[in-house]
Amino acid sequence: MPSNEAAAWLTENEDAGIERLMEWLRIPSISTDPAYRSECRSAAEWAADHLRGSGFEADLINTGSADKPGHPIVLATAGPADGAPHVLFYGHYDVQPPDPLELWDSPPFEPVRREAQGGVGERVVARGAVDDKGQVATFLEAMRALWETTGTAAGGARYTVVLEGEEESGSTNLEDFLRRHESSLGKCDICLISDTGMLGRGKPAITCGIRGIQYCEVRLHAADQDLHSGQWGGKVPNPLNELAKVLSGLWDSDQRVTIPGFYEGVPELSAEERSAWQSLGIDPAKSLKGIGLEPEADVGERGYSFIEREWARPTCDINGIYGGYTGEGAKTVIPAHATAKVSFRLVGDQDPAKVRDAFFAWLEERRPPGCRWELKDLHGGPPALVSMDSPYLAMASAALKVAGGDDAAMIRTGGSIPVAGLLKKILGLETIFMGFGLEDDRVHSPNEKFEIDCFRLGARAHVEFAASVADRAG
Repeated sequence: MPSNEAAAWLTENEDAGIERLMEWLRIPSISTDPAYRSECRSAAEWAADHLRGSGFEADLINTGSADKPGHPIVLATAGPADGAPHVLFYGHYDVQPPDPLELWDSPPFEPVRREAQGGVGERVVARGAVDDKGQVATFLEAMRALWETTGTAAGGARYTVVLEGEEESGSTNLEDFLRRHESSLGKCDICLISDTGMLGRGKPAITCGIRGIQYCEVRLHAADQDLHSGQWGGKVPNPLNELAKVLSGLWDSDQRVTIPGFYEGVPELSAEERSAWQSLGIDPAKSLKGIGLEPEADVGERGYSFIEREWARPTCDINGIYGGYTGEGAKTVIPAHATAKVSFRLVGDQDPAKVRDAFFAWLEERRPPGCRWELKDLHGGPPALVSMDSPYLAMASAALKVAGGDDAAMIRTGGSIPVAGLLKKILGLETIFMGFGLEDDRVHSPNEKFEIDCFRLGARAHVEFAASVADRAG
């Protein structure tokens, strides 16, 4: 079978594949910082060249406008024109900023191979190692293996590849791109994404549901200047004090969000789902210990378990709050304004725009006397859930079984990947998340890493999935 030959090629060429990944990781494609615009384009060009080397037709599609340009999207195609299942593979080549740099054991854009924890195998350490360059690289290496062993792009399967450059900065231009390419992308049958995780080492999983997101910035203004706290304290509103008081009312004593209508569209968990998730053996205490917390830190919405709160319940979090003087030493001022970043993770049929509007209305009703709000919608994306009877879900499960020898668990994730909701809304496409990350990969943190065992599993699983698609084409 072509998949056996491709799997053998992956084994023989694994070190070269890892070196290709490390070459990509050396490009600091930080999408949120304009200073790295050229590096983002270089990372996109690198990926396009890799796909061309595997028989794909690949181009860079510019995004944004002349006065506000975005980062390019890699668009690549392979396979027969029609008569075959059509897979859309999505990933992103941009990465988070590496700060704080002093917490890295090695420079974030100088990837290194290190012994894995416990001496079991190796890992690659660098910014983007698992999110998402390393996981995309499993797909790229699978495509290279199929090309080298069959002489046909994707081994004869039909693929469209979209690699975004703004996922880590809000996917600002993604919706416009999808709408401009709706006629071609709408012909795809399923979307496959590798940007999620497994249950643990040797425990493959398919993520069949993600949460949506609504991310806002709120700023409370008072005086038109910073004020001396001795002269003005107790006489005029302090925006930091008032902002903290208002935001503290976002939750009740049961940790439920208090915004009216917030829970509209949130489905209740079935007894079957709760039982299935409980049987996965996820240990909250172990997870908490891994981030330096004791078991009593298992707190959240009353009536739901640790994993239920992550996978199936909506949340509200303050992600940052600042104002006034925050430097070394003392400066006793009442600030002119105070700012907070607030995010909502959404499930079911919750609409990000409706949540935003309800939140802003909630704030206006609580506007402190003498103050005014400045409210910004930074970005949002709807939740997504794949049908459990999808034939492509079965194909992905079978591919993981062949590649790793173990059955894949069907799980959800608390994270948000805006493209999945957009694909459902604009193209009617469902998304399967066949990811290979681990809980301790330090995503978005210093010393981010990707286990080579996971890289190996990902590449082989993508080979098997593509082989299944090609078989259906035949």
